Order: sequence, then structure tokens, then C-alpha cells
Amino acid sequence: MSFSRFESIGAYLPAKRVTTEELIAQLQAVPGFDLEKITGVKERRFRDTTPASHEDSFVLALKAVEDCLSRSQYAAADLDVIISTSITRSKDGTRMYMEPSFAGSIARAIGARADVIHFDLSNACAGMLTGTYILDRMIRSGAVRRGLVVSGEAITPIAETAVAEITEKYDLQFASLTVGDSGAAVVLDESLDESDRIHYVDLTTASEYSHLCLGMPSEKTQGVALYTDNRKMHNESRFLLWTDTQGGYLEKQGTTFADEGFDYLIHHQFGAGAVPFINAIAAREFAVPMPPDLNVIEKYGNTSTTSHFIVLHDHLTQQSIPSGSKILMVPAASGVVAGFLSTTISSLKV
Repeated sequence: MSFSRFESIGAYLPAKRVTTEELIAQLQAVPGFDLEKITGVKERRFRDTTPASHEDSFVLALKAVEDCLSRSQYAAADLDVIISTSITRSKDGTRMYMEPSFAGSIARAIGARADVIHFDLSNACAGMLTGTYILDRMIRSGAVRRGLVVSGEAITPIAETAVAEITEKYDLQFASLTVGDSGAAVVLDESLDESDRIHYVDLTTASEYSHLCLGMPSEKTQGVALYTDNRKMHNESRFLLWTDTQGGYLEKQGTTFADEGFDYLIHHQFGAGAVPFINAIAAREFAVPMPPDLNVIEKYGNTSTTSHFIVLHDHLTQQSIPSGSKILMVPAASGVVAGFLSTTISSLKV
């Protein structure tokens, strides 16, 4: 069986910085807790909304693809498949597109082949990891040789809705104040060396938690809103979805978490306060200390589908991930989606 690897990575972050302090100052009611302290988010990026350079989901995605291909050995015409995984699908300003597909539009914009396979998928904040999961399987099966997974998230409109609508000290829209806009893209191709490989990736959905985080038209205005019950979302039973599924997987493979020898861990960037709790549960369940976790939540917030790859791109930029490092990515998405991706990276550079 073939294996895949991350061949190149790209990202784009808008220039505009908005602090948590600035958002809180706009609320009608001061929250009954320190949002910055609990979430770890000091600032996040907001898209440019000026007519001259309007940064919608499509623009953010396209800029990330261009960055990714700028350091890839492949040109757009070499790609066999393009998968777009964003939650938000704004194009031509604020218009939301379901058809034509974002993947097809991106393919045409970058000059991909006319016969390139292209499709969109949506799996909440696990979108890019889901696209990676599918592309990994396509490469392993021999159906394709290489492809692109991309997401552009112009998601801060939910923060703007929250700022306008929150009137209580605790509101289900508070999580919306942590999000930031971004684009991310990765090219996958066949792995020829264990030191540069996606070893395994798997995802699972526990639908009994699906009602705890819902994106929809606002109940009060014409804006788009996100309603998240953080008190019920961030608890041990939900976090055990990861450890139970990965523990079961490793047991079937005849190995343990300790045997895997991970150098770094990347959680979904949904709250710095929850990560130590998750890691404590994992250390107990796997009976081994957790590796250091990489994060960027302080300066970029929760960038939804792109979060793991924004973390990876940022730390590669800082050259803080040595060649040959083994990394575990752990999603946490509405649905609720849990899972794991194990990869060793050696040639991936920024």
C-alpha cells in the first residue's frame, strides 16, 4: 500500500488585527468572566472589507493556494484533485455560493487541468482534516498521485453578529468572539520515506453532541450567528472521544501511544484554557505524559477549518519544528467530530 505526505503548505492571514479588548468594549453587557484569560485569545485577524480589496472566503483560499504552490515542486496543472473544505463560502463580496463549487472555481483561477477532479466538502472545523483524510485515501488507493486541500474562512461575520446582539453576561454567542479569518492549503503526494509521511488519519462523529454548536441565520437580525454551549461542549465525556478512538485504533495495531513517540501535539485552536484539561485526560487514559502542544491561539484565535495548518505553517515559519518531527493533530469540531492524524515531516518548509 502507498502512503501520502504533506509536500507543501501555504497560508494567508489578513493584515487587520482586532484585539479581544476591542471586541469586549463594543458589547452592551460586560461578560461575567475574563474572555481573554479563559480562551487565550489576545487578538485575531479580520478580513479587509474595503471595496478595492474585499477579502471574502474565495480570496482568502486563493491567496493560500498561491502561497502553497509557490514552494511546491508541482504546478497547478500537475494536480489530480482539488478539495475545498471551508465552512464559509463567500465570493464576489458577501454572496454565499453552493454552486458552482469553490474547488471548481479555484481550479479555474489557478489554471488547473480541465479534467482535474474537484469537489467541496463541509465538516465544520474538521474540514481541512477531513479533506486530508479523503485525499490520503485516494493517494493510498492509487486513484490519484497528488492533490490539494484548501480552505478560506471569512468567518468573523459571526463575531460581528455577536458584538451586535449579546446583551447578557453569559450568551451562547460568546465563542463567536474568538474566531479569526484565514486561508490555508496543503499539497499531498506519495510518500517514499517513513521520515516524510502521513502514517494514519481517522475521524469519527458523535451526533449526540451535535446540538451543542450550531451555525445558522441569527435569531434576532439578518446576520449569520454561531450558538455554542461551551459548558456542555468542553467536558470530559466529549474529550474522551479522541482518546477512546485513538486508543482503540492503536490497540488494533498492536501498539501504544507511548510507542508512537510523538514530538508535538496540535489541538484545534478553540480555547487555551481547555487544552491542559484535555492533555491531563489524555495522559491519564494513555498512561504517558503528553508531548508539547503547538499553538497560535493567542495571536490568531480560532480560525475554524484551517486551525491545525495555520499552527503548522506558523511554527515552520519560526523554524521551531525540527526536521523529522512526528506530530499528532487532534480535531475538535461541531457535529461532534473527533479523531487523529499522525505525520512525520522532514521536507516540509516555509
